[in-house]
Amino acid sequence: MPRYFLIAALVLTLAVLPSQSEASYTRTEHPIVLVHGLMGFDSLLGIYDYFFLIPNNLRAGGATVYVANLSASNFSEVRGEQLIDQLDTLRALHGHQRFNLIGHSHGGPTIRYVASVRPDLVASVTSVGSPHTGSAVADAIAASAPPGSLTESLLAGLVDALGTFIDLLSGSIHPQDSLGALESLNSAGAAQFNAQHPQGLPSQQCGHGPAVVNGIRYYSFSGTSVFTNAFDASDYMLSASSLFFGWGVRNDGLVERCSSHLGVVLRSNYPWNHLDQVNQVLGLRGLFTPNPVSVYRAHANRLKNAGL
Repeated sequence: MPRYFLIAALVLTLAVLPSQSEASYTRTEHPIVLVHGLMGFDSLLGIYDYFFLIPNNLRAGGATVYVANLSASNFSEVRGEQLIDQLDTLRALHGHQRFNLIGHSHGGPTIRYVASVRPDLVASVTSVGSPHTGSAVADAIAASAPPGSLTESLLAGLVDALGTFIDLLSGSIHPQDSLGALESLNSAGAAQFNAQHPQGLPSQQCGHGPAVVNGIRYYSFSGTSVFTNAFDASDYMLSASSLFFGWGVRNDGLVERCSSHLGVVLRSNYPWNHLDQVNQVLGLRGLFTPNPVSVYRAHANRLKNAGL
């Protein structure tokens, strides 16, 4: 009888403990750094992650993961310089040489800037739902608030205040510049940025970009659904913003599909909206749709297998 108990205990132990392959599934050569988008954060009050449930799931598979904390709203270049400071600090403290940067939304142009001006810090760039050629929503906001108008002043003051509040909840203080963020994310601003930092961009509309530039690998993925879960309040907001793209233009509520393309396009039609891409809000998404956490884990495994 004791032998049967020992066998049962062994079986239960093996079932509970992760296999060696699972424990190293996401163990990349270089650390992963997750970079938030506009009005984003690393973690609110240390308990609610922007990349909901994603960092710890990557760590559970063996990855070293850091989450950047940047201005909630500002120019891509300003946010990029803030990220460079954080990467330099991580290099000095822990001896890391290069990083796998994953940026959502405005985080995409932010990490592209870092790869452009400090390629020595970057092993790979992965953008998630990023408006590399600008967003029709940003264009509409810019058109409705002309420079120097009262509308622009009121809008900027409100968004800057909200950005400061988000920063405080995430335990940091960064300069806010909502007009700078708007300029970075509209079509005209994106075109100027792309002229200075073209690495990874497709040469043809809606095509793939180069897989490797200056020794850095480039990837992207995104979604093309808008209203995915009736219990998610953000879906109603994204449904309204999607109207700015016009009939028949596939988008995630804030970013048009082709605008999200960068480097090797892993997939740009996930059945996700803009917030589903980071497993928000609270992991609510459409039934029978891919789990964003699993997609990030699979991509970390892809980086691992590429020696990154």
